[in-house]
Amino acid sequence: MKTPAQRHTERVNAALSGAANPQLDRASATQYELMLMQLAEHRRSLKQIQSIERKIEVKRKLLPEYDAYVQGVLQGKSGRQDDVLMTILVWYIDTGAIEKALEVAEYALQYGLQTPDRYERSTACLIAEEIADTALKLMEGESAVSSELIGHAISMTENHDMFDQVRARLLKAYGMSLTKSGDLAGAIDRVDEEAVLGLMCIADAGRQLDLGHDLPG
Repeated sequence: MKTPAQRHTERVNAALSGAANPQLDRASATQYELMLMQLAEHRRSLKQIQSIERKIEVKRKLLPEYDAYVQGVLQGKSGRQDDVLMTILVWYIDTGAIEKALEVAEYALQYGLQTPDRYERSTACLIAEEIADTALKLMEGESAVSSELIGHAISMTENHDMFDQVRARLLKAYGMSLTKSGDLAGAIDRVDEEAVLGLMCIADAGRQLDLGHDLPG
């Protein structure tokens, strides 16, 4: 008997085959498979674009095509692995739709959904890193991510394992956001946490060098 993971892999491969071969009968495909086909087509289009900013704009235009599906998955609460949902989670973050991203992130962490293989990171690490990067990038603009949303990301990922550097970056984004909003006391607390994590990273790197281990590239 096949495991749920094996059945999921088969569905993904079948959907990707359908996306590569439009003549295949889509009437027999499940909604998930249809969304995988659509996502594969959209990802191929995005790969043709070199500009990061242009890619973000295209993702922003494509996202409404997935909103109804995402809400259906969240409301259904099946907890099944869903590569479409996990990819859209990243697209929400990329485009600054952090509130929507956190809604998906909470579901993903609750049910233990994994990131697609191409991301090569755990779900919690991906959430923390992507939100930190987007928050720092948008910090000075009109669409800056609020400290409340960054704080929510910290809360939901704090009990999950991830690289210290990633957690420190998320704390940095939170501290900078608090500073910008005038909450200096809260910002100082977060900067202290970031400093501790930074020292731990340096110490760990030193130990690896002493042991003759190569540092990750």
